[in-house]
This record gives sequence, C-alpha cells and structure tokens, in this order.
Amino acid sequence: MNSNTITQILKELDFRVAGTLWIESKEGRFLGPGRVELLERISSTGSINKAAKEMGMSYKKAWEMVSSLNAQAQKPLVLTQTGGEKGGGAVVTEEAQQLIEYHRLMRERFRAFLEKESAMLTQP
Repeated sequence: MNSNTITQILKELDFRVAGTLWIESKEGRFLGPGRVELLERISSTGSINKAAKEMGMSYKKAWEMVSSLNAQAQKPLVLTQTGGEKGGGAVVTEEAQQLIEYHRLMRERFRAFLEKESAMLTQP
C-alpha cells in the first residue's frame, strides 16, 4: 500500500501522524516524557516533593516513578537525602543527565519521522 492509496481514502482534513515515545522493559515503562520532566524538575528544585507539586502530581506518584527508575537502572538515577539541618533533598545523577539527553535526541529523530509520515498523508 502506498501513500497515494491513503490520500484517496481520507477526506481533505488536516491529518497528521502522532505518537509518544518511551523506553520500556519487561517490568514496564522505564523512561518517557513524564519521567524525563520529573527528572529535570528534581534537578532544578533539588526536591522530589517540589518537582511533583510543579507537575501537579502527588508525592507518592513521583516517589513511585523515582523508585522504578532507580530499580531499572544499574546505578541510581536519583539520590535522596533525608532530614538534617536543611531538611531532605534529591540529586539527579550524571547517568540520569545522560539519559535525559539521550531521550531528547531520540525524540528529535522520532519527531522527524512523524513529520515525514505526516507529509506523505498530504501528497497526492
């Protein structure tokens, strides 16, 4: 089947190919847009709780995501520190920064693929 066949089937609407991209294992999702955003916000705020609040997410959900990320990686991606004089906090590791960058580049390639496929829907 070629794109000419598809364009003959579709009405003349503004169709596009869309999708979301994540990395997963047998244990479930590992890294996708939401987890990347959580890591970035933890990095900027130094806190899982603050990152969760900024995202409109419960602390419990954010903690579950961090635990899942840490469990599926060879080294922890988020290090936590409890209590102390200044209270607790969280640090995103270098490995997490590398994964964030990898996911960003992967999404750029994916976006280019989606744009190419979308263009094929509009070609006669």
